[in-house]
Formats: sequence, structure tokens, C-alpha cells
Amino acid sequence: MVGERWSLLILRDVLLGISRFDDLQKSLGITRSVLSTRLEHLVEEGVVARHRYQRRPDRYEYVSTPKGLELWPVLMHLLDWGDRHYPQADGPPRVIAHVDCGGRMNSDLCCDRCGERLAPANTENGSPKSPSRR
Repeated sequence: MVGERWSLLILRDVLLGISRFDDLQKSLGITRSVLSTRLEHLVEEGVVARHRYQRRPDRYEYVSTPKGLELWPVLMHLLDWGDRHYPQADGPPRVIAHVDCGGRMNSDLCCDRCGERLAPANTENGSPKSPSRR
């Protein structure tokens, strides 16, 4: 489940609050068919749940299940590792911010300002490079 590149990136974005198909596609730069296939697999594995938010046409959003939520620390450590060892000239592509004080996630997955332990419920993706959290 975690060995396939797109699945991890999709789950990362879902955990960061990007829940709709078109927003996931835009954020990841992935084809519709690959995204559809990977989302189906994540739903089948019980890592992501699909909820209809519109009828005619049916549209769905994707949210993490408790099983998927358990992977959040792993994904955030991978994100932090990549930002430290493969920095981009224009800064990190994803900035994980604490909603309460605006601090950033440190290597211990805590807020660098107030020290609170971070989790999906108290963070937001502050990056201007992707859709905002809903």
C-alpha cells in the first residue's frame, strides 16, 4: 500500500485537507485515470473513505479513515526529510502550519513556536502552491 508513489502523495494531500477529486488532481499534477485508480485502491484498503457531497452529477470527497490517519506521522517525517535533504530554491512545496499560532512543523512533528504536538486536526497546508484546506 505504501510502496506506490502516487498512493502516498494522494494520502498526504487528503491528510492535509485536500479532499475533492479536481483539487487532488491539480495539487498532484496526476492524470484523471491514475488518480481514479489510486483513490479506488485507497478506499478498498480502508485508508480513505469516499463521501458524496453533490448529486447530479454525483461528486465525492475523500477523507482519511482512522487507518489512514495512523500514517500521518510517517508521511510528515518523509515530508520533513525531503525538505531537509532535497531543498527547492523557492522553498518547501508544502508548509505545515499550526492553526492556533501559525508556527511551522519541526522535525519532531511539533509546532516550532508553541511546542504543541501537531496532527491533521490542528494543522493546515499553508502553501500557496496548492489548494487551501477546506
